[in-house]
Amino acid sequence: MQAIAARPGVPAHERHVFGPRKNRYAVAVFVINEGERIRTQLREMSALADQIDIIVADGGSTDDSLSLDSLAEFRVRALVIKRDAGRLSAQMRMAIAFALEEDYQGLVVIDGNAKDDIAAIPRFIALLDAGYDHVQGSRYIPGGRGINTPASRAIAVRVMHAPMISLAAGHRYTDTTNGFRAYSRRLLTDPRVQPLRGIFSGYELHYYLAIRAARLGFRVTETPVTRRYPSQGKTPTKISPVKGNLLILRTLISAALGRFNP
Repeated sequence: MQAIAARPGVPAHERHVFGPRKNRYAVAVFVINEGERIRTQLREMSALADQIDIIVADGGSTDDSLSLDSLAEFRVRALVIKRDAGRLSAQMRMAIAFALEEDYQGLVVIDGNAKDDIAAIPRFIALLDAGYDHVQGSRYIPGGRGINTPASRAIAVRVMHAPMISLAAGHRYTDTTNGFRAYSRRLLTDPRVQPLRGIFSGYELHYYLAIRAARLGFRVTETPVTRRYPSQGKTPTKISPVKGNLLILRTLISAALGRFNP
C-alpha cells in the first residue's frame, strides 16, 4: 500500500497496485458501498483484463466489499481509495491522476453498481484506438437500451439535461447523465482542459469534459450502451430525490455557462 498525500488537484488517497501495466488503456470503476453489486460486476469484468487494465476507484467504502484478500479473483490491477473530501469528481481525479502517471493512453470510466452492460467496453477501446477523445455511452441511439429506466430520469435527460449540454457543447449528445464514457490521454493532458482541479467535487467533471471536449474541437462521439435498473425494489443511486437533483441542476447550469473553464 502506498499513501498518496493530497496535492493540488488530486485528493489524498491510498494506492494498492497488484501488478504492472499490461494494456494501453485502463477502465476505472467508481464505487462506494455497493456490496455484492460491485463484486458481481468485477467478476464479469475479469474476462476483459487481457484487453484493458481494471482499476477500482473507491470513494471510501465501509462495507468490506473490496477487501484486499478477495480482489485477486477479479484480476484487478489496482485499487485506489480516496481519503479526502469530495464525491464522484474527486474519485475521478484520483483515477485520472493514477492513469496519467501510469502512462495509459486512454481511460474508460464506469459506475460500480452493476447497472451497465460491460459488453460495451471493447467498443470504447476501439473508438479510442480510432482516435476519438471523448466517447459518451448512450441508451438513446440505435443499439442502445434503457431497461426499467425510471420515467422521471428519462424525461429529465431527454428534455432538459442532454439539450442543455448539447447547446453548450455545440455538439448533439443524447445521454449526458450516463457515466459510462471514455477519455483520451490527449484530452486529459491538454492545458486548456485541466481536469485535475479541486473545483471538481461532485458531478461537475462529467458535464465539463463533455462540453469542453467538443468546444475545443476534440473528436467526440457516442456509442450504444445498455443500462438496466432493477425491475423492483430500491433504485441503486447516490443521488437524493430533492437535494441531489437540485445540486445536479445547479452544476448543469454552471457547466453550461462555462464556469469550470480554466
